[in-house]
Amino acid sequence: MTSMKKQVKILMIDDDEDDYFLVQTLLQDLRGQEYIVDWAPTYNKALAIIAQKEHELYLVDYRLGAHTGIDVLEYFKSIDYRAPVIMLTGKGDYLIDQAAASAGAADYLVKGEFTGLTLERAIRYAINEWHHLQKIEESQRKYFGIFERSHDIIILADCDYRIIDVNPSALKRLQYTKEELLEMDLPQLFYLPNEGQLFVEHMCEGDNNLNQKAYSFTTSHQQKLDVLLNASLLDEKNHVYLLVAEDVTDKNRKDQERRQQDKFAVTGRIARIIAHEVRNPLTNILLAVSQFRQDPPPDEDEADAYLGIVERNCERINQLITELLQTTRLPELDMQAHPINNLLQNALEQAADRLQLAGIKVETSFLPHNAVVEADKDKILIAFLNLIINAIEAMEGQNGLLRIEMDETSKYINIHIIDNGCGISEEGRARLFDPFFTSKKKGNGLGLTSTQTIILSHKGNIFVESEVGTGSTFTIILPKLY
Repeated sequence: MTSMKKQVKILMIDDDEDDYFLVQTLLQDLRGQEYIVDWAPTYNKALAIIAQKEHELYLVDYRLGAHTGIDVLEYFKSIDYRAPVIMLTGKGDYLIDQAAASAGAADYLVKGEFTGLTLERAIRYAINEWHHLQKIEESQRKYFGIFERSHDIIILADCDYRIIDVNPSALKRLQYTKEELLEMDLPQLFYLPNEGQLFVEHMCEGDNNLNQKAYSFTTSHQQKLDVLLNASLLDEKNHVYLLVAEDVTDKNRKDQERRQQDKFAVTGRIARIIAHEVRNPLTNILLAVSQFRQDPPPDEDEADAYLGIVERNCERINQLITELLQTTRLPELDMQAHPINNLLQNALEQAADRLQLAGIKVETSFLPHNAVVEADKDKILIAFLNLIINAIEAMEGQNGLLRIEMDETSKYINIHIIDNGCGISEEGRARLFDPFFTSKKKGNGLGLTSTQTIILSHKGNIFVESEVGTGSTFTIILPKLY
């Protein structure tokens, strides 16, 4: 069964009819491909046919009376039409050949010097190259469409740590200019530069475990961005890699908020159970003590001593239950507008004696303008003061440095209370806000639980980062009023 030959339509633009018949004859004598050659004998007729965009290839004589083949190529550009063009020139027109190539011609042939085979090869190569370029351009359009419009951070980088290109989303989320990013080394984008250096080393070693791996970037304002990072080889010759980073900061924050809210609900249920189970026996004990005092036992001094112990411990248990309930119930708030800088300065003034006695140095980096939050002043000061006192106690006996820093987004104020104290273990961080959990000998484990409750009641959140032996950073996020 004979397969049908694919027809290739060619337009020859030449004012010499003999040349047209010669080309038509040469192509008709070839086997394996069917060429249909149309003829445009004048420049104006050629333009009319070109405008129909019906041919796969164009053979264009350079000399067309008052016009040239370069004029034809310029017409292609004027109607935004691209197709493979082979220029036909005379002997010795090498400067014309260069001009034709610069104007967009795919190839050139010298009249009188080509055979049917060389003509067919030139046509086939020009069409194949054209299709190849079309595919490349289509891939580039798709790639740059994704690159430009993607909501993810996209970075091109090489194994010399250089950032080669970034997409608009990277500029927006990282808050750098393109010029700033292109002057940076890739590890500088990482919250922990050493982690960034290891990432590049593993990437360039062909590590396949770098897809969807969690890292943290840092913005130009030193804000932390949690990302899921993918790396793939884009250009093997130049060792260029495509990095796609999905910003999961908000997702992680919401997940943590949900976990904290779940924990908060569980704690509330436990507190209510404890209150129900313990308060009734406590009431009976207090009533018994009252009755016992009205009818003293024979040894009055000894009985009074025991009764005093029972009574004091009952009151202490009752007090703990009351405090526990307070930490798990969102308090009623007297919300008013307060400048955040003033609130933090007030908290530091209340802790001034403790700071001075412990010999702790304080550094502050407040917002340049006094942004305002809506808060219950007394309660938010308790939260700030709890964190400051915890930091002081973590640094006792050391060359303590307490730093309070702030930054902001369009909607939130971030307050960082940073100490260089003993730090908190991973186990301790996991249970830090749990009621009654404490590492202090005399602590009751309710201070941070109460602090978290106050912050949550202000529609904010609190996070901790810590390393044993290095120190801790508590970050409070509060909604900004203006």
